[in-house]
Parts: sequence; C-alpha cells; structure tokens
Amino acid sequence: MAEQLTDRGEVREAVRRNYAAAARAAGGGQGASCGPGSCGCGETVLPVEEQSVFGAALYEDEEREALPNAAKLASLGCGNPTAVAELHAGETVLDLGSGGGIDVLLSARRVGPTGKAYGLDMTEEMLELARANQRQAGVANVDFLKGTIEDVPLPDASVDVIISNCVINLSVDKGAVFAEAARVLRPGGRLAVTDIVADPDMDEATRRDMQQWTGCIAGALTPEDFRRQLAKAGFVDVDVRETHRVHRHAGSAIIRARLPERGR
Repeated sequence: MAEQLTDRGEVREAVRRNYAAAARAAGGGQGASCGPGSCGCGETVLPVEEQSVFGAALYEDEEREALPNAAKLASLGCGNPTAVAELHAGETVLDLGSGGGIDVLLSARRVGPTGKAYGLDMTEEMLELARANQRQAGVANVDFLKGTIEDVPLPDASVDVIISNCVINLSVDKGAVFAEAARVLRPGGRLAVTDIVADPDMDEATRRDMQQWTGCIAGALTPEDFRRQLAKAGFVDVDVRETHRVHRHAGSAIIRARLPERGR
C-alpha cells in the first residue's frame, strides 16, 4: 500500500531524505536519477526505456561534456531551463533547488565573468556535491546557498533571472515560492523554469501518494494553477507550454513569466 501524505513537515523531510540519498549516489559515481521516488524512476513515471524525459539526457552534448560527471549524475530535472531563459552577459541568475549544480554551472558560463549565478538548495549533501562540482569545473562566478525556495536568503530586487528545474512541484507552499521569486527579482526581471504540470483530472490517490510526491508528480500544479498563482504574485505575460509527457497524469512544461517594469 502506498505511503500517504500527512502534513507539510513530513513531505519536506521526505523530499530532503530522497535528494540527500541522490547526492550521495552521484558523489559515489552512481546515477542519482534512479533511486526510489526520484524524478523519472520507479512505477510513478514512464518505463525505464523512456526515462530520457528526466535528467542529463535533456542537455546538449556540448553542455554535458563541459560539466563534471557528478553534476550530470545528480541531474534529476525534467528539462533544460538554461536553454529557455535567454541569459545575457552580466546578469544575475538564481536557480531554485539547484541540486548538484548542473544548471548553475551552465548559467555561470552563459552570464560570463561580469555576471553571477546563485544556487539555492535545502539539502546539505547536495550543496557539498555542488561545491565540489564547482571546484572541478573551475567556475568562479557561482555561490551556492543553503535555504528553502519558500524563504530565499537574498535581498529584495537582487536578481535578474530565476530558473528552476523540476523543483517547484516539490514545494508544499507554491504561493510562498512565487511570492519570494517576485521579491528577489528586479523590476522587469523574468522567471524561466521547467517543471511538471498536472492534468486537471489527476486522481486524489496519486495526489496523496508520498512516492508520487517525491517522484515529482503528486505535488504538480495544473497549467491553470500556475497561471493563477504567478499572476497573484505579480507576474505578467505568464506562458505555460507542455513539452513532453512524463506520467499518465502529467507532463513537463516550460513556464515563463516576468515582473512589470518599475512604474508600470
């Protein structure tokens, strides 16, 4: 019988344990994306032969070749947000739920030495792995921060772009995530994330299954929920576009939005 969700604290702790285990696996040279309950694995998503819908396989060969092996092994995302964020030299980027650091390191290269890339993660094991990957990659314009995506440890209006890769679905308080994103973004700043979107008819049993939650499915918002909650947080030009299916009740999507310019 599937373990059922009880309270928010238990969900967050289950997510932390799951991704701590994934970090240890990647640090030991094993693929992190096939642990129980990880994104893209187990009976919660597609068969093994179709698991290329998650992880490092979603990045271009040139991008993968430039990164440490442990960063690729720790990749648990459902897309490639750095490819859709249209990053520019000199920008400051924040990756919500940065894991082993793959998207932070790629972002740092795109924004160049005059830019900055922050990675935020609540799991100490992932932060240790990400910092080791940073040292191996020799990327200087990166800072990995410990914290939750509902309470970002950065000042107001300090970031140009927010990215995230299959992490918002894991949050127990999406409203807080979007409010924090709006707080730390500068006027005119933009959000470009990849995440799981749920079909409107996802059944309640799936929604309450702990393994489905840590596997990135049960906590997913519907496309309409994304639009509504981002608009409530102050974002405009919200666009949600599904790219591929990852589950019988859900797909991966690119979500873009921006804050209005000051005074508009």
